[in-house]
Amino acid sequence: MPDEKKGTVSPVRLEPECVKCLVNKQIGRYPADTPPKIRTAYMQKLLRIIADAPVTMSAPEIMDDIYQIQKQMFGADKDYKDIKNHFNKMMLEIRPALQKKISGSPNPFKLAVQYAMTGNYIDFAAMDRVDEKKLKEMLDAAENHEIDTAELEALYTDITQAKKMVYLTDNCGEIVLDGLLIERIQRRNPKLDICVIVRGCPVVNDAVMEDARQAGLTSYVTVIGNGSSAAGTCLERISDEAREKIDASDVIIAKGQGNFETLQMCGKNIYYIFMCKCKLFAERFQAPMYQGILVNDRHLGNQADKVE
Repeated sequence: MPDEKKGTVSPVRLEPECVKCLVNKQIGRYPADTPPKIRTAYMQKLLRIIADAPVTMSAPEIMDDIYQIQKQMFGADKDYKDIKNHFNKMMLEIRPALQKKISGSPNPFKLAVQYAMTGNYIDFAAMDRVDEKKLKEMLDAAENHEIDTAELEALYTDITQAKKMVYLTDNCGEIVLDGLLIERIQRRNPKLDICVIVRGCPVVNDAVMEDARQAGLTSYVTVIGNGSSAAGTCLERISDEAREKIDASDVIIAKGQGNFETLQMCGKNIYYIFMCKCKLFAERFQAPMYQGILVNDRHLGNQADKVE
C-alpha cells in the first residue's frame, strides 16, 4: 500500500499474534448482565472490525475502534482515575531518592533512561495486574538493565545537537520517571525546546494532561495532548498541533509498546524506550519478558515486512 505523503511503502503493523490477543482480550468484554442477543451483536461487530483491518493498521488503532463500539453499546469503560492517582503518588514519593541516585551515578543519563524504561512496567492494558512489589524490585535493580550502548550514545549525541525535541509519554506513574530523564536532557542541552505529548483522551491507565500536571511536568516543559484516544501515536489520528510538533522535531523519544506499534518504520528520528511485555515483542527483539529496549526507528529497516 503506497504512502502518498512520502512516496514509500507502508509497513506491516498487524501481526497474527496481535489479532489473537485482540480477540482473546475483547471478545468477552461486556457487562455480566448483557442479554445474549446484545452479546452476539457485540462479538460480531468486534470480529468485523478486526477482520476488516488492513495489515498496515496497528493493534492500538484497532483497539481504539473497538473501544468506541464498547462505549456505544455498554457506556463508559472502567475508570482508572484512582489507579492513576495511586501510581503517580507512589512514584512521586520515591522520586527524590531516585533523583539522588541519578545525581550520584557515574553515568546519570544512562540511569535516567533505565528508570524511565523500568516505569513502562506500569501498564494495565498489556497486563491484568501490575505487581507493586515487582515494580519496586525492578526499580532497585534498574541500573542492571541492559541497554544497547550504541543506541544510547546516539541518543545522547542527538539530544546534544538538537534544537527541538518531542517526548511521547505512555502510562501513569511512568510519567514521573519520564520527568527524571527530561531533567537530565535539559541539563545536557539547556536550549533544547522540549514538547511533551500525552494522550488526548483517557484510555486505560495512559497518561493524559491531568497526570502530567500531577507529575509536575507542566511546571518546566511544554505539555500538550495529542487529540486522540488511541493507546499510541497514530499520525493520521492525532491533532494538527501534535503532528506539527512531531514533524518539526529533530529527535523524538517514544515511550511504550503502543507508541512503537503505531509509529514503527515511519522513518523519523525516534528513539523507542519500552519494556517487552508480550511474547511477540520478546521474540522480535530476542529478549526475555520485562527486558527493556532502546532502539531507533531508522534501525528497524530490516526487521519488518512492507506492503506495496
